[in-house]
Amino acid sequence: MNKFAVLLLLTITLFSCTEKIIKFEKGISFEQQINISYGDDAEQKMDLYIPEKRDSVKTVFIIIHGGGWKAGKKSDLTYFTTQLMKKFPQSAFANMNYRLADKTQYGLPNQTEDIRKVIDYLVGIVPVKTKFILLGNSAGGHLSMLYSYRFDKAERIEAVVNIVGPSDLSDPNFKNYSDYSFVESRLVNPSFVTNDLNKEKFASPVEWITEKSPPTISFYGNNDLVIPLSQKKILDSALNKNKILNESYEFPGGHLDWEKDKNSTFLIDKIDAFLKSIK
Repeated sequence: MNKFAVLLLLTITLFSCTEKIIKFEKGISFEQQINISYGDDAEQKMDLYIPEKRDSVKTVFIIIHGGGWKAGKKSDLTYFTTQLMKKFPQSAFANMNYRLADKTQYGLPNQTEDIRKVIDYLVGIVPVKTKFILLGNSAGGHLSMLYSYRFDKAERIEAVVNIVGPSDLSDPNFKNYSDYSFVESRLVNPSFVTNDLNKEKFASPVEWITEKSPPTISFYGNNDLVIPLSQKKILDSALNKNKILNESYEFPGGHLDWEKDKNSTFLIDKIDAFLKSIK
């Protein structure tokens, strides 16, 4: 082995050892575990960040990426996750991949089932009374709401953070979405649909909101060409009708502009204040 190869191997070894701990200012530090398998499928992986003082953990954020239910990956939200970690140093974070929809498999119920699997995995390693916050953008925002309103039978979800997620797939304004044919054909397995609803209604979070739904904070772009502002109004109305604590905000820009530094800081500050209000 030549000197360059030895040096490269040593560098990789040292980095792999040191990267297990992420340190921020003010003594904030997290243990990092990358690509943990929470299921048998290759796509069922998550990155886990736990405060070094594990006993302080009272809340776990589950981060769910976007991508139209058929694309995207957890690394898309790694930077935003680290920004949240600085703001919530006593929370744990699970940034998850999920099984993507394609020509051979539907998005639902696989994707909501993957959220359940992540929660079940985490329940075994965090303090018993820990609550979960689902936070997702776009398709991940939709899945965060749908799981929380429809599938959280154990009532483990303390709050939902929805960033530009569609709340009503049957909204005529949303049907202008450029890939709406995919929503109609590949998002929902027809055999999974119940209650005599069509597939789009069945997969719409607003159809499942009740007085027991968790508090929800939402963010929408005021110039979003993918998710129209009518989605915000529909969601607000359903939550208010059921007297669910909720807040919603508009940020300047389009579908992905929430990631810009000024907007993301605004989102995180609003999320912080909202979660403090429900304690």
